[in-house]
Amino acid sequence: MSTEPPLFDLRSRPERRDAARNRELLLDAAHRLVDRDGVDAVTMDAVAAEAGVGKGTVFRRFGSRAGLMSALLDHGEARWQGRVISGPPPLGPGAPALDRLLAFGESRLERTLVSGDLMVAAAGRHGRSLPAVAFLVAHVRHLLAELDVTGDLPVLALSLLAPLDVAFVLPQLEAGVTRERILATWTDLVRRVVEAG
Repeated sequence: MSTEPPLFDLRSRPERRDAARNRELLLDAAHRLVDRDGVDAVTMDAVAAEAGVGKGTVFRRFGSRAGLMSALLDHGEARWQGRVISGPPPLGPGAPALDRLLAFGESRLERTLVSGDLMVAAAGRHGRSLPAVAFLVAHVRHLLAELDVTGDLPVLALSLLAPLDVAFVLPQLEAGVTRERILATWTDLVRRVVEAG
């Protein structure tokens, strides 16, 4: 049996420290552009200028504007998920399950309102990354189980998430429905589901 190392190691290698630093630098620059000028202002040239690097660095890191948009969305999503997992209550642990679920819905709606244009640019009007959806479904499913809700919890969780999704929220806003009305309707739906058990 050979003890020589393989020619190709197909396992993913951890990101080098300088590469991780450059990635954060570029994503921070892109976030600043979005906050200051909107999603349409985020071009490879603009991110390179904002970060103080060459455009080739941005292309090497993200491949395309769509790749950059996707990474930017994932970056923001990871920060938001961190608040859900370990942030202060009621969004984070330590509050009763119903309070957490209602805080989750309000926070998710806010995320959609703040990042809706980015979500569309990154994944299309009806798209979302599978890991992000899996996290949302798992969290809502967990809270429903804590509330002793029965039935097909994965499908029920997806049904509760639908009104908070960009594909639902943006058309509602365009039709003149307010954020407050969307949230009130979602809260009413959650309470009915929990009461029905």
